[in-house]
Amino acid sequence: MKEKIEKVIVVEGRDDTRNLKRFYDLDTYETGGSSIDATDIERLKVLQEKRGLVVFTDPDFQGERIRKIIMQAIPEAQHAFLKREEARPKGKGSLGVEHAKYEDLQKALGHLTGGKNIKPTVAQTDLIVFGLILRSDSRQRREYLCGELRIGYANGKQILKRLNMFGIEVQQIEEIMKGYK
Repeated sequence: MKEKIEKVIVVEGRDDTRNLKRFYDLDTYETGGSSIDATDIERLKVLQEKRGLVVFTDPDFQGERIRKIIMQAIPEAQHAFLKREEARPKGKGSLGVEHAKYEDLQKALGHLTGGKNIKPTVAQTDLIVFGLILRSDSRQRREYLCGELRIGYANGKQILKRLNMFGIEVQQIEEIMKGYK
């Protein structure tokens, strides 16, 4: 059974998430590489408030740049670090969380305790009831909801995870969707 990490782990990309999910039951927020903007910061602030954040970027220039931006905007966020040699790929390539072995990840993430535990409250059936999936206008409905919640657009496959990761309640969705035209 995988060890559960309640806090949201901020990583740079999909490969980082994939490596972490091999060993842990967790949610990640991917910055999309070196790009991090005001919208990302706004979302990260919400996640820090609801779940707690752990910044776990690559031990290279871009990773440190992202870390500094987040540290300045969200000083209460926690941090986890890999040594450069723990993030080296076999052969050639750039340093990254995606290359770390379990033992090294455990050293970096072992200090994580507690966190704000959010139980999923939105179910697949709720998505159907609110027309967020399986309808001809589902995309527009999701765009409206995600815009009102300020959580970034999520497609039909992502929406359930995104709503639960941000701790959105069914009642909130119901209230917001009343305004959908």
